[in-house]
Amino acid sequence: MPKMATKASGNVFYKARIEASSWNERLSSREGAAEETGLDRTRLAYIELNTVNPHPEEVLILSDTYNAPELCNHYCAKVCPLGIKTVAEVEVTELEKAVLRLLYAFQALPKVRESLIEIAANGVIDDNERSRMEDINVKSFFILKFSFAFISLLGTAI
Repeated sequence: MPKMATKASGNVFYKARIEASSWNERLSSREGAAEETGLDRTRLAYIELNTVNPHPEEVLILSDTYNAPELCNHYCAKVCPLGIKTVAEVEVTELEKAVLRLLYAFQALPKVRESLIEIAANGVIDDNERSRMEDINVKSFFILKFSFAFISLLGTAI
């Protein structure tokens, strides 16, 4: 469990990173998140501390890396000068969040299928392909597994 950053605890980007760290341990620190996203660690800290507003491209990267599509809606409704006037923020319940993440993960399945076919086509898995398969397993299958488990859990609670 990552140590909570008190100053950033109310920030939606921080919350999304911490939530994503449950399936990707590298996201438990800003350093790891910076490596995963390609964003500068200091820039990420400024975003999480509400010192600067993220650029739209950064929101897309964070949303994709954290598997948190609600970050895009938050940005449009609360940060973007045009969106503030035209986009309503969507309140996402736990069930809706889980379903959104599941749908988001399903969008990646064709790419996963193509990658697996490419890797297995010659019948031999070299070290580079093994690394790619590990990435596929971590990023795709765990998200799906986590989403299904969470929806199941919510279903039994209803």
